[in-house]
Amino acid sequence: MTIHQRIEMRPDVMVGKPVIRGTRVTVELVLRKLAEGITIEDLLDGYPRITREDVHAAIQFAADTLAHEEVVFRPTGTES
Repeated sequence: MTIHQRIEMRPDVMVGKPVIRGTRVTVELVLRKLAEGITIEDLLDGYPRITREDVHAAIQFAADTLAHEEVVFRPTGTES
């Protein structure tokens, strides 16, 4: 199973947010918990249906999503 096969987006699961396949654990939740300082081990204890590989897939999915995002800057002084 490849990294992105571990992540799914379905309108009937968590309103289409990316989740760990077969769960309701969102990529966002995984990232927020890690950002708060929780360890991967604690995350796995709290969400026993996910694996270490799922956590890594969530991080990779987020990085890949950001890598393809375009940022458009508006020149200063043009606000209306």
